[in-house]
This record gives sequence, C-alpha cells and structure tokens, in this order.
Amino acid sequence: MIPHCVGLWMYQNSGGTEIERKIVTQLKDRNIEAVTGLDLGQASAHNGSIFCNGYMMDELDLFFSYNAGQQSPFQVYLYQTLSSMIPTINNYTAFELTEDKFRTAHLLKKHGIPSSDYIVCNKNNIEQLKEHLRFWQGKAICKPVNGWGGNGIIKLESERDLDLIHPYITKQNSPQFYIERVIENDFTDYRIDIVDNKFVACYGRKAASGSWKTNVTSGGSVICREPSSEVIELALKAAKITGLEVAGVDIIYDIEHQQYVVLEVNGIPAFATPDQEQAGLNFNDTKISYLVDLIERTVCKEKASKEKTNGLEASIVDLAAIDLASASHVKEETL
Repeated sequence: MIPHCVGLWMYQNSGGTEIERKIVTQLKDRNIEAVTGLDLGQASAHNGSIFCNGYMMDELDLFFSYNAGQQSPFQVYLYQTLSSMIPTINNYTAFELTEDKFRTAHLLKKHGIPSSDYIVCNKNNIEQLKEHLRFWQGKAICKPVNGWGGNGIIKLESERDLDLIHPYITKQNSPQFYIERVIENDFTDYRIDIVDNKFVACYGRKAASGSWKTNVTSGGSVICREPSSEVIELALKAAKITGLEVAGVDIIYDIEHQQYVVLEVNGIPAFATPDQEQAGLNFNDTKISYLVDLIERTVCKEKASKEKTNGLEASIVDLAAIDLASASHVKEETL
C-alpha cells in the first residue's frame, strides 16, 4: 500500500522529462506515489476543492511546482489557494515574495544582506528618479519587478535615457518604477543552488561579448566555477531569509566596494541541461536526492501533525461523551 501521494508539475524540455522520471522513481522507492502533469493552469475549483486531470488536488499530501516557462497568472492564482490547503514546494508566501525583485531586495537589505542599491517609486514621479540617478552618476538598471531571464531589463547611462523610456514605462500596467544602481563587475556571476537550507552546487554565467547580461536566455553562457565559503554562506543566508525551500541565489562581486552582492533570489532555479552536464555541471543527482529527502520529510511531518490533531479531536469527543454521561447520571440520581 502506498501511504503517501504527491503531485508534480515539472518542465519537460532541456532534460526535464528525465529529471522528473528520477524524482518519481526515488519517491516510489520511499513508498510515495507521484502524480505528474498537474498543471494548475488547466485546473478548476468548486465546492471547496481544486480539481486537475481528474485528481482532487487538496487530497494530495504535497504539491511540487517547477515550471517557470509555462507559468500563468491563473496557475499562480490557484497555487496560492492550494498552498493554504496542503504543503507546497515552494511554499506560496516565499514564492510570491521572490517573484517580486523589489520586495526581495527590500527584505534582504533589512536583514543586512549585501545587495544592490535601489529605488522604487510611482512611475509618474520622474523627478524623484532623476535625483537618484544623479547620485549614481546617471547610471542605473531599470527592471520589471516580476520579470525573469533578463527580459525587460534596460541599462540607463544618463538622465536623457530616463526621459526616453519614461513614456514607455508609464504605459505599462505596473504602477511602480524600479531601478538599481549599476554595480561594477567582471560580467560574470555565481548561481548558488540550495535545497532545504543545504548547498547543492555552484556554477557561473558569463555575459556574451559586448553585453552585460549574464542570463543564458539573454545570450550569456554557463561556466564552471568554485565558490568560496563566503559566497556559499551569503547564498544560504539569503535563501533562508526569503523562506524558499528550493532557491537559486545570484551573486556578483562588486569591484568598487570589494564585496560579494546578492542580485536576485530565484524560486525555480533550473537543473543542468544535458549539454551542461557534458560540460561538467553534474549536480542534478545531488539536487534530486535533497529534493526527495525534503518531500519525504514534509509529507511525514504533515501526516504526524494530522494524526496528532485527529487524536486530540477524538479525545475531546470522548471527554464530551464522559461529561454528558456523568451529567445524565447526576440527573437520574436527583430524580
């Protein structure tokens, strides 16, 4: 008998199918059944339950979502509700936080984590933005707070650049304008993978010639690199502060201030692709093992919690029955 059942929604391209197969196999070895292909974007909710592909999602012991490329607003909408009903990885609170670059940077700053200087303000308050640009010698990075893969990022070299893009920004749905100080660096970064507050692996990304973006989707390339204990410790702290169970922390070295700086904390860091594995990035098996450990521990903890709750409820019912019986006995004696 399979005591636990979890749901998965995993990307299938770039080696995702094989990664999913390994996760499912290892979960089965631990008596945990895995239902795959549960895309909340195709789900529906009614009468207090969420249904997807014939499964009642809220009866699962856990849901693991790992598909940034096909993420949709409706999928995220139901993910929030599901996360309030069963354990999810990542938990929705941390996931929602790290989807917003400003909120993530703001939280890291409040906890003393070295990160980029920023300003967020009403998109119509251009004078306030110009004031900060002057302080940064006219240079800044303009980012959408919820973008990924380097999409929508614009580098400002002067106040004039801000004047040029301002009409475009004001037409966007977002009410805010978010910019970061340009950090002098060597156009490479560190991506630290973390699962369950444990260091999994590190690799680097290098911007293409003539570019400053290290994102692979923006033309950057993956490189092998060894992290120092300082880099690993910084990444672990950043991930823990955000509350993510699975995290990819992007770090660069600030040449001007001579310190490592956290750029972003990502909730869906990619596994190594088959090509990247051939190039020397061989952390997938470790990441899968840590992830399966996390899933097993979470569902077992949830089961123990439910059993304890059910036991307490049963005890309360028994006590109520005893009190009722005692009251009836006293009433009979009185009569």
